[in-house]
Amino acid sequence: MSKLKNIFFVLIFSVIVLNSSNSAEKSPAFLETKWTFKGLFGKFDRASLQRGYQVYTEVCASCHSMKQLAFRNLSQKGGPEYTEDDSKVFAAEYTIIDGFDDYGDPVERNRILSDRFPDPYDSKEAAKASNNGAYPPDLSLIVKARSGGYNYIYSLLQGYGKEIPGDVEISDTLSYNPWFPGGGIAMYQPLYEDSVEYEDGTYASVEQMSADVTAFLAWAAEPEMEERKRLGFI
Repeated sequence: MSKLKNIFFVLIFSVIVLNSSNSAEKSPAFLETKWTFKGLFGKFDRASLQRGYQVYTEVCASCHSMKQLAFRNLSQKGGPEYTEDDSKVFAAEYTIIDGFDDYGDPVERNRILSDRFPDPYDSKEAAKASNNGAYPPDLSLIVKARSGGYNYIYSLLQGYGKEIPGDVEISDTLSYNPWFPGGGIAMYQPLYEDSVEYEDGTYASVEQMSADVTAFLAWAAEPEMEERKRLGFI
């Protein structure tokens, strides 16, 4: 009986290893770049964060919210460190309903520093209707919410336009991306060469934009990272 048990466990272990190997073969290694914020003494690159904010507002914000961020965060130490005046200008580009007048009509005003980033859709249903039935996730904590973190986001953004393997079937309503689980993603390719014109003159390659917006999302997920490291906590 003991010998049969040993054989059984060996078989189970072999199946697990085989499945793990197959999964590894289907999931390519994440792309990596030189992240300035890695390690005990790592810090965010201010210019990269500002470029990343530009990519977010001009590309990602049309579908994805960042409900955990307020415009005042853009000027805080350890982040993009825009001036307070610049942050006020960014906030004022958006409006918000702030109560109702004496006739019951909504009162609209420009957003201020204390206001959160706007949601691109009025409801979850509206968001799904505009995105092949898929709900675009909020990006505030997306780096922490995905296995692989910032390397996963960086890879995913550059994973479009790849040849679909013969053993992978993708619906006509989905795009192939080898770094997305299953290979089929509802989000169409978001970044193309020169999708944005960087204000600092940096060439907006897909690789550059992917790195910058990923750095911005990494900061958004942990805006107190630099202060935490300064205090000696990794």
